[in-house]
Parts: sequence; C-alpha cells; structure tokens
Amino acid sequence: MIDYKLLQALAAVVDAGGFDKAAKSLLLTQSAVSQRVKLLEERIGQILLSRSTPPRATPAGLQLLKHYRQVKLLEDDLSARLTRQPEGGFTSLAIGLNADSLATWFLEVTSPFLEQESLVLDLRVDDQEQTHRFLKNGEVVACVSTADNTIQGCQMEYLGTMNYRLLATPEFVAKWFSGGLTLEAISQAPGLIFNRKDNLHNHLLHQVFGEVPVSFPAHYVPSAEKFADVITAGLAFGMLPDQQSAPLLESGRLVNLAPKHSVPVRLHWHCWNLESALLEKLTRHVVQGAKSVLER
Repeated sequence: MIDYKLLQALAAVVDAGGFDKAAKSLLLTQSAVSQRVKLLEERIGQILLSRSTPPRATPAGLQLLKHYRQVKLLEDDLSARLTRQPEGGFTSLAIGLNADSLATWFLEVTSPFLEQESLVLDLRVDDQEQTHRFLKNGEVVACVSTADNTIQGCQMEYLGTMNYRLLATPEFVAKWFSGGLTLEAISQAPGLIFNRKDNLHNHLLHQVFGEVPVSFPAHYVPSAEKFADVITAGLAFGMLPDQQSAPLLESGRLVNLAPKHSVPVRLHWHCWNLESALLEKLTRHVVQGAKSVLER
C-alpha cells in the first residue's frame, strides 16, 4: 500500500520547487518533508526525486505523481458531491497552457466558470508544442496543445485555430524593408522571437520564399504581452496572432509584411479521462468558449 502522506510530500516538493517551500505549505519542518520523501523512495525501491535546483521528479517519480494527482482530483470531486465543498475549500487544477492563449482568450472563457466553482488554477505556461509533454508526464490534468494525437488515458477535443501573421510598424518597414520583403532584408533587420522553441517565423518565411535565412538579429522576449509591445514600439518585426493584431492592423499601428501568408496553429484540449465532474465542467466551458473566440 502506498502511503499518500508520503506522496503528498513528494508532490509538494516538486510543485513548490524545493523542500523549504514544501515544508511551509504542508506546515511541517523541512526535515520532516525530506524524511517522508526518503521513506517513500525506500518503500518503492527507486529514486523518485532528483536533488537538483529546483528538485525534479525522476521518471518513476512522475508516474507516482500522476497517480497521486488523479486520485486527489477524484477525492476532491467526491468530497464536493457529499459536502458541496471540497476538503480545504478549493480544488487546485494544474493546466498546461501556451502563452498566447493565456494572453488572449483562455481567461476570458474560464472566468465565468471560476466565479461559480471552488476552483483555483495552477497554470504551467510553455510553447503550444510543449504543453503536451506536461500532460504526458502527469504534471497537469489538462492542456492546450497543437498535438492532435491522444495520450493513453486522456481525451482530446479540437478548440479552434489561431492564425499568426508577420507584422511590423510602418516606420520599421520604411527603414528595413523599403525594397520589399526579401531574404536579404530579413537577414539584416532585427526580428522578435518568443523563445528558443519558437519556430513560427520560420514556418511563414518558408511559405513565402521556400527557404529561411541562415540567421538574422533577433530579440528573445518570452512574454506574450511584452512581445506585442516590442513590435508596436518599432523595435522589431515578428509574428502575432489575429486575436492580438486585429485592432493594431485596423488602426494602422502595424502593417502585414506578407499579406497573402499566415501560419495557422490548430489548438486542442487534452485532459485526463476521469469521471471527475469538475474536470468535465471545465472542459465544457473551455471547448464551448473557444468556439466563440477562435477560428474554426
């Protein structure tokens, strides 16, 4: 039998990013938390936690954490049905989410649901191509992802499409692209990239030219809100979704560098296939809400 108090300690260390913070959240001493994790490892017979900074679950630890979080969600659901309130007052759900969805539509469609339920969200933000990994590892109960393959034990629903276009200010275009959008001009003009995983600009440039420049000077700004600010400040050209760029294009603050081209990013909702009323309700709100704000 697995002692769930020991599993709780493991989850707290991983989620809090350290033994000291985990101890505070569990109202225990740091030594007590460390002993619980060590005892769990001894009983399982495997190392479950890499003592790095921050500590990270090993593959065996991730399997246990996925089991623990699924059981915890079902227990909270049962408690809510019996007492109309989950133990501890609120249920926390970890959701994997791409930054652009967070900046544009996700909170808009989930806010009414959050106002009705005793629920708090633990959002794990990464590139839309990476959030699927959070779910596969058991770090989240659901995610918004571009992946269209279903993970075993999970369900998937299509949400809609975000179209990305290559934009810049009129002043930036006059300075760097006075002769039009060419590979030579792109190789010299400062561009804007979200992070090292972001490849949207290369997808669009390949559409336009059939190839991509070997390199170009680029700012890296891993913030969806500030990303748009850098472009509108005239500091770089970059890719923005229609949900952010439409009013900027309409007002003339930005122009489209490649009007005939865009990169469609199809988003899907993946979640554990559990008989959880709370997760089912959240899924319905996200899927229905996405239909009203994303392209089909």
